Amino acid sequence: MTELTPQAAANRAVWDEQHSSWYGGRAERLWTGDPCWGLWERPETELRVFPSLDGRDLVELGCGTGYVSAWAARRGARPVGVDNSSVQLATARALQEAHGPSFPLVHASAEQVPLPDACCDVVISEHGAIGWCDPELWIPEAARLLRPGGQLIFLRNSTLLTLCDHGDEPVGTTLVRGLAELPRLAQDDGSVNYQLPTGAMIGLLRRCGFVVDELTEIVVPADSPSEFDYVTADWASRWPSEELWKATLTG
Repeated sequence: MTELTPQAAANRAVWDEQHSSWYGGRAERLWTGDPCWGLWERPETELRVFPSLDGRDLVELGCGTGYVSAWAARRGARPVGVDNSSVQLATARALQEAHGPSFPLVHASAEQVPLPDACCDVVISEHGAIGWCDPELWIPEAARLLRPGGQLIFLRNSTLLTLCDHGDEPVGTTLVRGLAELPRLAQDDGSVNYQLPTGAMIGLLRRCGFVVDELTEIVVPADSPSEFDYVTADWASRWPSEELWKATLTG
């Protein structure tokens, strides 16, 4: 077994011991429902995250409880879910048994994925690897996993939200971080988050052989409900709280 990087080991411990119970509690609703994305659960019909998936191989990095892979499987894809937390994957397996569909689940960090080169057509991360893994490690892994012409798709917090993050209170209207403090964000619980600024993300994607197809900054209606309390709908109706990225591997 490949040894985890220090940040991946820290994040595994925090997810296994703290976060997974809360996320597991909402997993069945998402698994069995129609695709809806991000903090605000915007419908697939609005965001159009998925490309055509029928007959295509897909790897979800940081799959958590596996609902995105379940949505993809119902659209004809052959997904593999990869996650750093054994507790999250246990919930995913239970949901497979209770509701289907079934697909492989791999216990690993997205920084070091035990899957072969050029094994898939789509790599996707919804607030998974994109927020919890070193981009200098997991973006090259995504490129390795994809076949030429394959697509990388990820949904993440916006850089503006991260720069305005007050910690214990909802995001405010003043900058509390400088851009130089990104991308590595150490948390009080010992975990590590990542937010690579836009220009640096474009540069990294290009170095790994990607061409950026789309960057959608997501602004939502002021009455949008959310189960997350670190940003209000009023804030997210004025400024983008999330970003949807799509990039194609050339060559």
